[in-house]
Amino acid sequence: MSDDARRPKPASDHTARLNRDVGAVLSLDDPGDWDRATRGLIATHPTGVIESEHGVAWDISAHDFLRGDETLTAPPSVNPSLWRQGRLNSVHGLFEVADGVWQARGYDISNITFIEGDTGWVLVDVLTTSATARACLELANATLGERPVSAVIYTHSHADHFGGILGVTTEEAVVAGDVRVIAPEGFLTEAVSENVIAGPAMVRRAGYMFGGLLPTGPLGHVDSGLGKRTPKASSALVAPTEEISVTGTELDVDGIRIVFQNTPGGEAPAEMNFLFPDKRLLCMAENCTHTLHNILTPRGAQVRDTLGWSKYINEAIELFIDQTDTLFSTHHWPRFGQADAHEFLVKQRDVYRWLHDQTMRLANHGHTSMEIAERLELPDCFGAQGHTREYYGTVSHNSKAVYQRYLGWFDGNPANLNPHPPEEAGERYVEAIGGPDAVLARARSAFDDGDYRWAAQLLNHLVFADPSNQAGRLLQADTFEQLGYQAESGPWRNFYLTGAQELRSGKPGLGGTGGGMTNALSISQVFDALGVRLKAEEVVGERAVLNWRFTDIDEDHILGLGNCALHHIEGRADPDADASLTLTKRLLGEILTGRASIPDALADGSLRLDGDADAVFAVLGSLDQFEGNFAIVEP
Repeated sequence: MSDDARRPKPASDHTARLNRDVGAVLSLDDPGDWDRATRGLIATHPTGVIESEHGVAWDISAHDFLRGDETLTAPPSVNPSLWRQGRLNSVHGLFEVADGVWQARGYDISNITFIEGDTGWVLVDVLTTSATARACLELANATLGERPVSAVIYTHSHADHFGGILGVTTEEAVVAGDVRVIAPEGFLTEAVSENVIAGPAMVRRAGYMFGGLLPTGPLGHVDSGLGKRTPKASSALVAPTEEISVTGTELDVDGIRIVFQNTPGGEAPAEMNFLFPDKRLLCMAENCTHTLHNILTPRGAQVRDTLGWSKYINEAIELFIDQTDTLFSTHHWPRFGQADAHEFLVKQRDVYRWLHDQTMRLANHGHTSMEIAERLELPDCFGAQGHTREYYGTVSHNSKAVYQRYLGWFDGNPANLNPHPPEEAGERYVEAIGGPDAVLARARSAFDDGDYRWAAQLLNHLVFADPSNQAGRLLQADTFEQLGYQAESGPWRNFYLTGAQELRSGKPGLGGTGGGMTNALSISQVFDALGVRLKAEEVVGERAVLNWRFTDIDEDHILGLGNCALHHIEGRADPDADASLTLTKRLLGEILTGRASIPDALADGSLRLDGDADAVFAVLGSLDQFEGNFAIVEP
C-alpha cells in the first residue's frame, strides 16, 4: 500500500457542513470556563517536555495547534464542541486554587493538588506515572518553596490517580510512617482487581479510547474529553496506610482538617469526596468533572450505578455546599464561589438521574438499548452547559450501559439469542447483497451521500468476510475517519481514527499488560488471573493439587486443577497434595510475568519443589499468553 493511501484524508463536504452547523448553534449559557481554566496561573513547566525511563512521557508542544487567543476556531475535521474542550484541556501550569492550595494541570490526563501543611505537602492524587508526578512536584517546589511530602490522598481506585506515587515519595518512606497515604475503603482491592481478569483486553481497547498511537493534530488526536491523553510511562502502586470507610470521618492531616464522604460504586468502585472546612474547599474527586462521564467506559469495565452516583452528588450538596466557596476535581478546572459550585453540582446530579430514569422509562415501554440510544437526546438544560456535554461519555453508549445494568445484553428478541459471529455473518451478508463488488458499490454510495453510519455497517461485513479486500478496508478507514471528525466525544473520535489507522497500516507491534502493579495483587487475585489463562482443551482429564507456601507473607494456599478448571483454597495446605512449592510472593510474580523461570529458580534455591514435578507443569505448563495486540476492526 502506498504512503498516500495510509495518510489521513481531509474532512468531506458532508462533515465540514455538519461541523459548521454545530458551531453555528453551539451556544453555552455559561461561557466562563476559559476564565476558570486560566485563573490563578503562576508558573509553567520550564520546557513542557517530561522524560521517563522509556523516553518522552509528555510533550506540551504536541497540542500547540489548539493554543492561541479565543478567536481560534475549529477546522472542518474537528467537532467545534470537542475543539472547545480540547483548547480548555490544553491550558497547563501550576495554578493557585485557594489560600495555601495549588494545582498542576495539563501535564497528565489528571491533576495533582498541593496543599500546604504544617510540615510539608499534602497531595491529592499523584497522576498516572512517576515521571509526570515528579515533574509537577519539582515545579511546585521551585515556585513555592521546597517542602517534603507529608501525606498523599488517593481519591479513588483508577491508575491515573495513584500510578505516579513513586515520583513523589518512596515505599520505604510510607512503610516507615514518614508519609501517610489515605484512601477510600476497598481501594487496594479495587485498584488492582479491575485490570486482573480482563487486563489484556482493557489495555488494548484503552489504546483505541485514548488514541495513544494517533499523531496529534486536526486530522488526528485532539483530546480525550477528560484531559489530553495518558502519558507514555509506567504506573506503580503503594498501599495506603489508612482507609476511610464512614461518611463524616474527620482527620487532621499535617494540621489540615478534612471531612470525608465515602462514595463506593459511583464513578469508581472505591472513591471519596472530601471537604477542607477551614479552607471552605470541596474536592469532588472524579464524581463531578467538566463533562458527562462514562457509565460504561468504552475500554471496558463493570457498569457503574448511575442512580447511586446521582444520589452521592446530592448527598455532597446536603453535607458540604454551605461550607464551600471553592470546588475542585481531579480532572479539569475548579469552580469559584458558592453559587457557582452549587449550580455545578446540581446539574451534575441531575444529568445522571435524567440518564438513569429516562433510559429505564423507555425500557419499561419495551424499547431496546439500541432504540433508546436513538431516542434520547440531551435536553437544553444540559446541552447548554459545557460540563454536562458529551466530551467523554455520551448519551448513546451511557444509556446502553444503564440498560445493560438492569436487563443485560439480550434485548428479548429471539433472533438475537444466538446470531452468527462477525466473520460468518459477514460472509452471509456479502453473499446476500450480491458479492463484494455489490457491497462496495452500496457502501461507496452511502459514503458519497454522507450516510457514514450505514457505510460503516456495510463495510464491516465486507472486511470481516474478507480482510484482504483492500478497497473495502480503505473505504472503511475513510468512513471511520469522517465519523471521528464529527464526534463530540474525545473517546469516540479516538476509537474511529485509531480504527482507520489500523485498517490502513495494520495492527501495532506486540503490546503488553505491564507488570508495575503485580506485587500489589493478593495471592487470591493472582490465582484468579491464572484461571483465565488456563488452556482448558489441553488439560482434559488432568487432575492436580498443589500446595503453595509463601515465606515472605507467611501464607499457605492450595491450587487445584480438575474438570478443566482451577480452584483455590486459602489458608491451609492439603496433606495429600501432588506437590508442594515454597517461594516468595515476589518470585511468583516474576515467574508469571516472564522475569524469572522455574528451572532457574529451582537451580538457585529461591524455589523449593517437593513431590511430583509433572503435576506442577500440568498446571503452569498449560497457561495461555496474551500478546495484547489482537484484532479489533478485522477478524
